[in-house]
Amino acid sequence: MVKGTVLIADDDTAIRTVLNQALARAGFSPRATGNAATLWRWVSQGEGDVVITDVVMPDENAFDLIPRMKKMRPDLPIIVMSAQNTLMTALTATEKGAFEYLPKPFDLNEVVAVVTRALSDPGRPRTSAAAERETDELPLIGRSAPMQDIYRVLARLTQSDLTVMINGESGTGKELVARVLHDYGKRRHGPFVAINMAAIPRELIESELFGHEKGAFTGAQTRTAGRFEQAEGGTLFLDEIGDMPLEAQTRLLRVLQQGEYTSVGGRTPLKTNVRIVAATHRDLKALIQQGIFREDLYYRLNVVPIRLPPLRERLEDIGDLVRHFLRQAGRDGLGQKSIESSAIERLKAHPWPGNIRELENVVRRLVALHPQDTLTTAIVDHELTESQSGAPAGSGSDGGDLGEAVERYLARYFSSFGDSLPPPGLYERIMREVEKPLMSAALAATRGNQIRAAELLGLNRNTLRTRIRDLNIRVFRSADV
Repeated sequence: MVKGTVLIADDDTAIRTVLNQALARAGFSPRATGNAATLWRWVSQGEGDVVITDVVMPDENAFDLIPRMKKMRPDLPIIVMSAQNTLMTALTATEKGAFEYLPKPFDLNEVVAVVTRALSDPGRPRTSAAAERETDELPLIGRSAPMQDIYRVLARLTQSDLTVMINGESGTGKELVARVLHDYGKRRHGPFVAINMAAIPRELIESELFGHEKGAFTGAQTRTAGRFEQAEGGTLFLDEIGDMPLEAQTRLLRVLQQGEYTSVGGRTPLKTNVRIVAATHRDLKALIQQGIFREDLYYRLNVVPIRLPPLRERLEDIGDLVRHFLRQAGRDGLGQKSIESSAIERLKAHPWPGNIRELENVVRRLVALHPQDTLTTAIVDHELTESQSGAPAGSGSDGGDLGEAVERYLARYFSSFGDSLPPPGLYERIMREVEKPLMSAALAATRGNQIRAAELLGLNRNTLRTRIRDLNIRVFRSADV
C-alpha cells in the first residue's frame, strides 16, 4: 500500500537517488527533480502529498518558492533541506511555512520519520520575524550537530508562548538563546527584561520581581515597578533560577498558575502577560532533593527544556566562533586579523572550562596584545600555555586587590543599615556608587589595559568602554592598550 507521493527537489543527483530509494523502501511513491520550475509545475497541477526541497537550486531559491506553494496549497507539508546550517536558515524555513527543516547531511531514517509525521500533521501557519531582522551577524554561531538540534527547537518555539528552561554550564550562551526566543518570536515588539537571581541580595528578589508599594517597608518612599511589570507584553528572562529563595519561588508559582501577582505591600492582584524563559547551570532536581527548590515550580518552568552543550562537545564550531569574534574585534577598533588553520586546531585541543565566554576572551586578548596581522599557531599556543599555567594576562595580585576593594565598599554600605532590612533599590545603589571606584581600581591594577580590566570585572569590553565614557573615568594609558 502506497502511503503517499513525495516530491523531491534537489540539484544533487546523489541526494535525489538516496532519497528516492529510502522513501520507496518505506512505502512512499517518490518523484524527483533537479530544479524548482518542475517542482512548481507538479505542485500547481495538484500532485504530491509532501514536498522535500533543497534551499538553493539552479533556477530559484526555495524560500522564494515556498510562499507561492503555500498560497496555492496551504495544507501541503514542505520539508526544507539545506547545507547552510545556521540558525537563520532554520528560522526562515519555519517562518516561510515549512513543516520541518533538515540540515545536511541528514539521517535517512529521520527523513522517513519526518515525512510520515508530515502526512499525519499538516503544515502550520507561521509569522515572519526573520525578514524583519536580516543581518550578516547571527545571534548563535555553529554548524555542529548539537547546534542544529537547538536551531530546530528554537525555530518551533519562537512561534509559541511556552515556558522554556535553558540549562547549560556558565559561558555557553544561555541569555543569547533567551534573546533569540524573544527577538524572533511573537513578542519581539515588546520588552525583553533579564534578571539574574545570583546577582541580587536574596531579601530584595521579591521586590525586584514584583515591585513594591509606598510604605511597604522601611525606606519604601515611592511605589516601584517590578520586573514583571517592566516586561509586560514581552519576555522575562530569569537567569540562575536555582538561586531564587523559596519565598520568591512560591510567589512565582502563583504567577505561572494564575497569571497574576501582588506587589510587596500590595493587596490588589495584578494581571500579567509575559513569557517566562528561565536558565540555570545548576542541577535543579538535586536542589529539589535538598529541599531548596520547589518541585511543582520546576515542572511549571521545565515545559520545554533546552540543554546548551559545552564547547568541548561542539569543537567543530570553534573555527566559526573564532572568525566571528575576530570580526567583532575589528569593528571595535582592535584591528582586522586573520588566523592560521593550524591555530584553529590548537584551539580545538584546549579544554575550555569557561566555554564560549572563555574563547571570546582569549580571541580578544590575542587581537589586543599581538600586533601581527595573522595569529599563528605559536602565538595561540603561547597564550593558552600561559593561561593553563595560571599566569594569563591580567593575573597576579590584581584579583586580590579588586576583591579587597569589593569587600571594603560592600561592607561600608551594608553596615549602615544595622539589623534593618536593606531598602529596595540597594543593588542599583551599590552598582551606581561602587561601579566607578571599582572600575578605576581594575584599570589601575591592569595599568589601563581595558581587555584585562574587563576580564577581572566579568564584563564585555564594549560594556566597560561605554561605562568608562559615561562615568568619565580617567584611564591610565599603557603601551599595549
